[in-house]
Amino acid sequence: MELSWRRSSHSDNLGGNCVELAVSPKGVGVRDSKDPDGPKILLAPTAFRALLTDLKQH
Repeated sequence: MELSWRRSSHSDNLGGNCVELAVSPKGVGVRDSKDPDGPKILLAPTAFRALLTDLKQH
């Protein structure tokens, strides 16, 4: 299955450091925008929500 990767609209288009996300039936994929062919992680929806909650608190 081909994933459709997205980055935040707040990211600049000047090659800045960003993470990209892709939603799949199994969860949310996360990868580094500087290395799109590099490693990716797949988080279950509950784990992704927990990650976002933690990031917002810090």
